[in-house]
Amino acid sequence: MIKKMGYDWRLRQVMAEHEMFQTSDLVPLLAERGVSLSREQVYRLVTQPPQRMSMDTLVALCDIFQCTPNDLIKPTVVNAQVKKTADGDSAPVLPLGERRTTIRRPGRS
Repeated sequence: MIKKMGYDWRLRQVMAEHEMFQTSDLVPLLAERGVSLSREQVYRLVTQPPQRMSMDTLVALCDIFQCTPNDLIKPTVVNAQVKKTADGDSAPVLPLGERRTTIRRPGRS
């Protein structure tokens, strides 16, 4: 079974913990650390989980808020498979053991 991972982007919560509620307040703090982003880019960075982010931006955010990447990114499992049992309860899907398969071709025994 392949486990698809996702993440919760916690920048907005971290900003609130530091009593920073305006996304535009982040623009000059990032610029001081050599990261030039427009107000619109910072707004998207705060309000939407980024698909890509430069390490410079991540390090700057960690420096601004005196935190680690773990404080900003919380990994989650997106597609946990579940099967229904006879009584209607849910149970996790367990991987099947290996099973030997015999291939039979027509006309051969």
